[in-house]
Amino acid sequence: MRIWMSVLMIFLMVAETTAQCSMCRAVLESGDAQETAKGINNGIIYLMAIPYLLVAFVGYQIFNLLKK
Repeated sequence: MRIWMSVLMIFLMVAETTAQCSMCRAVLESGDAQETAKGINNGIIYLMAIPYLLVAFVGYQIFNLLKK
């Protein structure tokens, strides 16, 4: 339980990350697109986090199944 709470807190405490590919960064830095850059950053983080959460959920379900 402590591990899950720690992982949840890490995900919630991330203030802002700058995860962009080089092409996205070059396009967004070329103009006044600060809000667009923040939106793209949030989208990248969302798309990156979902597979990890799904794998963690499936792993937890398998762990519970094997524990019985």
